[in-house]
Amino acid sequence: MISQNFKPMILTPGEPGGIGIEITLKAWLALRDKTEMAFALLGDARHIASVAETINVPVPISEISSLDQVAGVFQRALPIIHHALPAPVSAGAFTAATALWVMAMIEKAVVLCLAGKASAMVTNPIQKEALYAAGFDYQGHTDFLAALTRLRGLPASDVMMLVGGGLRAVPITVHIALKDVPSALTTEAILIQTRIVSAALIEKFGIASPRLAMTGLNPHAGENGSMGREELDIIIPAIRHLQNEGFNITGPLPADTAFFPEMRKSYDAILCMYHDQALIPVKTLDFHGGVNVTLGLPFIRTSPDHGTAVNLAGTGKAQSDSLVAAISLAQQMSSTAQSL
Repeated sequence: MISQNFKPMILTPGEPGGIGIEITLKAWLALRDKTEMAFALLGDARHIASVAETINVPVPISEISSLDQVAGVFQRALPIIHHALPAPVSAGAFTAATALWVMAMIEKAVVLCLAGKASAMVTNPIQKEALYAAGFDYQGHTDFLAALTRLRGLPASDVMMLVGGGLRAVPITVHIALKDVPSALTTEAILIQTRIVSAALIEKFGIASPRLAMTGLNPHAGENGSMGREELDIIIPAIRHLQNEGFNITGPLPADTAFFPEMRKSYDAILCMYHDQALIPVKTLDFHGGVNVTLGLPFIRTSPDHGTAVNLAGTGKAQSDSLVAAISLAQQMSSTAQSL
C-alpha cells in the first residue's frame, strides 16, 4: 500500500539513440512490484513502445499527465509523461537534432523536483557530443543541473559522488584534461566540496558523524614535496583547516593504497583529486552497479554510472543493473531525508 504522502521519482530518457529507454524498461520489470520504487519516465511514448518491440521486452506503457497518477498505474504499466521527439531516432545513432529535446527533458525533471512533485530525479545517460553540437555549454549533467536550479533563484552546487561496491568517492575536479588538474585544484574548492559531502552524508545517507578521507594528487602523495608540491601547498592546508572546523578527515593518502579493503573500512567517503582517481576504484568494485550522485542540489539526483552505449542500443543486451541501483539509492536517500 502506497501512503498518501508518497511522491514518485521522475526519470529522464537521456540520449534517445542510446540505451536509456531500454534499461528503463528493464528496470521497471525488475521494480514493478516494489511500490516504494515507483517512478515515471519523461519521453516520447511512441518511441518508447517502439524500443520495447525492437528489443522484445513486452512492457505495457501508460501515458499520464501528472505524477499523482503514478501510484495507480505503476504495478501494471510503465508511466510515461509524453513529450514528442522533434526528429526521427535510430538505435545506435545520435544527432544534434534531438539535443534540445534531451535538455528540455532534464529541465522538466528539475521543475518537477523543485515543485515538490517528485521525490528525486534519476537521469539516463546523455551523449555530450550531440549536446555540444547544439550549443550545450556544460561539462555534463552535474553542472547543468546546478545551473538550472540557480536560474530559478535557488542556491546550488555541483559535487559528483560515485557510489558502488561499498565505496563513496568524490572527484574534486571532474571533466577536464589531466594536464589542467593541478591548476584547477585549489584549497577553497576542497573546502567547499568537503563541507557539501559531509552535510549530504548526514542528511541523505543517515551517517551522524561522517568519517572522511582524502587522496593526494601525486604519486606517494607527493612524498613531502619531492614528487610535486600540490600536497604541501593545497591539500594539506585544506585538511588542517577542515580538522580545525571539527571534521573527522584524514589524508592525504597515496592513491595507490587508499582503496584496499581494510583502508575502505576506515572512512565513509573519500575525496579524490581528479576524475579517474575516483571512478576507477568504484567501477572496479562494481562496474554494473555503480551510481552517480549529485550533491549540493536542493533535490536528490542519481544516475547510472555509465554512458549511452550506442553500440548496444537496439540489441537488447544492455544491462539495467546500474539504473536499478540508481533508482534504489535515490529512494533510500529520499526516505532518509524525510525521516530526519
